[in-house]
Amino acid sequence: MLLCYSGNVGENKFNSKRKIKMRVIYVVAFVIIYLEMIFKIVVLKSVRIDDIMFTLLFSMQIIMVLNLLCNVFKKKVSKIILIISTIILTLYFSVQAIFYKLFSVPFSFMTLGLAGNALDFTSIIKDAILQNWFTLLLIAIPLILIICLHKKIQFNQFNRKRIGIWLLSIVMYLIILVGVIFIDSKGVYSSYNLLFSINAQEKNIEKFGLINSTTIDLVRTIFGFEEKAAIENNGIDEVKNGEQNEVDGEEVNEPEEPTYNELDLRLEELMAQTSDEGLKNVYEYIANKKPTNKNKYTGYFKDKNLIFILAEGFNSIAVDENLTPTLYKLVNSGFVFNNFYTPVFLSTTGGEFQATTGLIPTQNILNLWKKNKPKISYALGNSFRKIGYTANAYHDWTYTYYSRHDTMKTLGFDSYMGIGNGLEKLMDSKWIPRDVDMMNVTTDFYTSEDKFVTYYVTVSGHAPYNYGSGNSTATRYKAETEDLPYSTPVKAYLATQMELDRALETLINKLNEKGILDDTVIALVGDHYPYTLSIDQVNEVSDYTRDEVVEVNRSNFILWNSEMDEPVQVDKVGSQIDVLPTLLNLFGIEYDSRLMMGQDILSDNPGVAIFSNRSWVSDYGTYFSSGKEFVPKENVEIPEDYVGEMNREVANKFTMSQSFLKYNILVVPY
Repeated sequence: MLLCYSGNVGENKFNSKRKIKMRVIYVVAFVIIYLEMIFKIVVLKSVRIDDIMFTLLFSMQIIMVLNLLCNVFKKKVSKIILIISTIILTLYFSVQAIFYKLFSVPFSFMTLGLAGNALDFTSIIKDAILQNWFTLLLIAIPLILIICLHKKIQFNQFNRKRIGIWLLSIVMYLIILVGVIFIDSKGVYSSYNLLFSINAQEKNIEKFGLINSTTIDLVRTIFGFEEKAAIENNGIDEVKNGEQNEVDGEEVNEPEEPTYNELDLRLEELMAQTSDEGLKNVYEYIANKKPTNKNKYTGYFKDKNLIFILAEGFNSIAVDENLTPTLYKLVNSGFVFNNFYTPVFLSTTGGEFQATTGLIPTQNILNLWKKNKPKISYALGNSFRKIGYTANAYHDWTYTYYSRHDTMKTLGFDSYMGIGNGLEKLMDSKWIPRDVDMMNVTTDFYTSEDKFVTYYVTVSGHAPYNYGSGNSTATRYKAETEDLPYSTPVKAYLATQMELDRALETLINKLNEKGILDDTVIALVGDHYPYTLSIDQVNEVSDYTRDEVVEVNRSNFILWNSEMDEPVQVDKVGSQIDVLPTLLNLFGIEYDSRLMMGQDILSDNPGVAIFSNRSWVSDYGTYFSSGKEFVPKENVEIPEDYVGEMNREVANKFTMSQSFLKYNILVVPY
């Protein structure tokens, strides 16, 4: 911290303590720069020099404005302004840090209220605060110093002339920043594109800092913002990766002529009928997007029933031959996806949206979904209903949670039962309800139907992971897990997944008793990894060392039918957004693959998994967005400008996921 010393050279230095003053501009600069750097480095793990320099550059006008406010009024008022400003900044940076640690995305004002349900679990928030106490302490340091040293801060009451000079300086600096923005216009995530073309909040924080990013977020919340896709090159779908897309298993006849999963959407006619440039951009994107091919697995499960399970907190670290034998059996038979990921996008609701729509769920996209309640023609329930299936959905917690009483209808599940609209009359609904009970009391509702698609959202795997009063599920299986060589949160997590395992066992037995097990496909995917566990705790039980950006999300996608004699090994990269198109192709349902950001994993299109901070992993390697680092896989030839093309298409997928909902593109006339 810079100090201003006022005094005569000849005075005794030991008596000059009372004359040491800290000018308020240095204090303000320290507070702003310190908080921005701590958030960038400790929370976002972004340490690139160029991003740090941009953040410093764009933070200067905030420092200038706050310094002006702290020198316009009398000393007492100015001191109050400084302290209150520091308190507000400390609280805001702390809230953002905890939110990001929990949900892997920064909080956005575009979605006030959306995360309310997720934050209802006060014990999870408490655990997050305790787990990240050191980060919160680091954020609080400027406030602590100001409170302790406030008497030494020097304030100057500016006269009109100095106020005018400062205002002119602020305006001139803003003009300089505008010039910097236009100079920095190359690249997908350049300053220019982030301000005028792309709504990528985490990228905004990395580039402009949290305070400036919040200003951008507030402006867009109030006045709206139209994203645009870079149509000229859809690189992710054009790059060929040859031998990387391997699917090994049973011999199935290949189609004689290549055909594609696309419908006649009359795009040229639709483009001619609209003057809306944003809508034209959407139609152009669809027209230029490569559809997935129909393949040897198209219609493989035709006319079978489907039970789809979104499993709370399920991750591959829970699969154990002894603890979870049913999970172990299903993971290692049927279709075996060896490179599958479940990226965290704002807790369970993000995982649900990905798996049932094939779209990417930012906070704004989820808000549009819940607010506009659009019918999504090819969503899980709607796709099966249009070919004669009965569609039912069940959730063993509050039926209105995450607005499911509305969103289930957009997915095609008019028959939806949870705690509060009927399920509580059939099973014990005290926290935490049992997944086993849900399977026991609901199977009779749909197993007598000719053909059915049933969607389950489980809850027994929910945090907090302990053996106390907050988690009755973990306590139920304490005897089987308490002697495992792991920390208590890890053991308790494994205990909760034992309940999921027993629920699966119950379901399979019920289907077998009804004589329809062979005619039913079971699909299961986690909503997200157990994000209340630290990366060190995850690695206690992981069979390899995971990073906390990409590999922490690696998981399993169970896709199993009892009639499959041999497992089908799938090495291509996939993620939650690929689940729906993969199922539609396997069940032989006609759909337009260009309307999803995910793709059939069994097609010949190259695989990719996309994460909330716009990192990605593909069949060629892994890209870490915060560090702009690409780590190629061994013995793979990387196409020219591959990373640039992939970043462009990843950005397009975020943009189009929102535009599809905004313009109601997802209502397809079949």
